[in-house]
Amino acid sequence: MKLKKEELVVLVGSNIREIRKEKGLTIEKLAHEAEIESKQLRRIELGQINTSIYQVYNLSYTLNVPLQAIFSNVQAKEN
Repeated sequence: MKLKKEELVVLVGSNIREIRKEKGLTIEKLAHEAEIESKQLRRIELGQINTSIYQVYNLSYTLNVPLQAIFSNVQAKEN
């Protein structure tokens, strides 16, 4: 079943949060390194905003993980 936009945003945000925590980074540290506002990153992680593709790429680059890691559980939720 196709995910709703709100569901996808929450999944991607929670994946970013999980990866950030695994790497031992605070929201403030990751936001600084990715050159975005910490408030914006917080909203992305909570699934409150639908961020741009570039921002997802930027976060994956800054976290040093492939883009697939950020979308890792999306396909499982589609089924």
